[in-house]
Amino acid sequence: MGYVKGLICKECKKEYAKEPIHVCEYCFGPLEINYDYEGIKKVVSKKSIESGPPSMWRYKALLPIDEDPKVGLNTGFTPLVHAKNLGKALGINNLYIKNDSVNHPTFSFKDRVVAVAVSKAIEFGFDTLSCASTGNLANSVAAHAAEAGLKSVIFIPDGLEAGKILGTLIYGTQLIAVKGNYDEVNRLCSEIAVNHKWAFVNINIRPYYGDGSKSYGYEIAEQLGWKTPDNVVVPVAGSSLITKIWRAFHEFEMLGLVDKVQSKIFAAQATGCSPVTTAIKNGSENITPVKPNTIAKSIAIGNPADGYYGIKTANTSGGYGEDIADEEIVASMKLLAETEGIFTETAGGVTVGVTKKLIEQGRIKPDETTVICVTGNGLKTQEALAGSFEAPAVIEPNVNNFEDFFANSLTV
Repeated sequence: MGYVKGLICKECKKEYAKEPIHVCEYCFGPLEINYDYEGIKKVVSKKSIESGPPSMWRYKALLPIDEDPKVGLNTGFTPLVHAKNLGKALGINNLYIKNDSVNHPTFSFKDRVVAVAVSKAIEFGFDTLSCASTGNLANSVAAHAAEAGLKSVIFIPDGLEAGKILGTLIYGTQLIAVKGNYDEVNRLCSEIAVNHKWAFVNINIRPYYGDGSKSYGYEIAEQLGWKTPDNVVVPVAGSSLITKIWRAFHEFEMLGLVDKVQSKIFAAQATGCSPVTTAIKNGSENITPVKPNTIAKSIAIGNPADGYYGIKTANTSGGYGEDIADEEIVASMKLLAETEGIFTETAGGVTVGVTKKLIEQGRIKPDETTVICVTGNGLKTQEALAGSFEAPAVIEPNVNNFEDFFANSLTV
């Protein structure tokens, strides 16, 4: 058995049993997991975690499942890369990349949340998985449904990147493109969920799904030698990940696994869809919904479900919110690849570019330990780089032709 007592409303604190629900029936606030931390303290230690599997499931006692995980046994525990070359380019000394672009099985951090959500859906007895997605979640739900032998019906906004569409269809799912942006797709799914007994991972299973993101924060702290960093730069879409990293750090503090948390959490968005960072910069606690217009489609949510809590996390931690234009996103994707050999999708370009901006503003100091969150693989968003490179040179298959080219054109 796990250590989940039930659900609890973030706002009015009304408690609920472990059920596939996500909204408080009294105040309509979001529900979150209510853990038995006293029980967890008795079984979790640095030693117990370090002796666990090399995956997110080394933190199983802190995740909301009652049985052994049913899928994603190799998900998580991705590299924390000491990015010395990128740090030098940006002018800071202790820079790290938390690289979920190599996560298993679909190369994004969404594999963490879906592994938890699908395991929980199976515990609840669902036979069909569903979601509204901007791409990465669609890939992951389809893959995990295939692994679990479950059916899946997935909804995306029309016009997503070809790599993300193909990366969903390959798993044999039912994929439906909706004419509209993510917020319209999500609203439609909320209505469909009323009539169909499906496990919508980011709707009725959302409290369980969201806590899978905590593993990203746990890993950062463990991989830094049981320390939390001075700064974390997080891509913001629905605002769940930014809040769960913050929560993970504080759970480790409460359990005595790390010293007092003093991390500053920074929200990163694309200027073409920046409701959270705009609110932070304006000193507001309220989101003004926007219509997305950016190449960073994986984080293009104009009315984020947890936007208020994302703002609160950045402000409470002493962090900030910043955004960058599409051309800066592309430049940052190239910079990360050229300095560290990491090909990130557009969301990673956002976090790298925002980090650069925060350093220039003096919000991140040169000697502070800073972690940039890279949450997806660049092979999924190749369209964003169209026109950014010249075509390769073409030569005849002989040495003399190469030597002529080398003498006149090649620079090494």
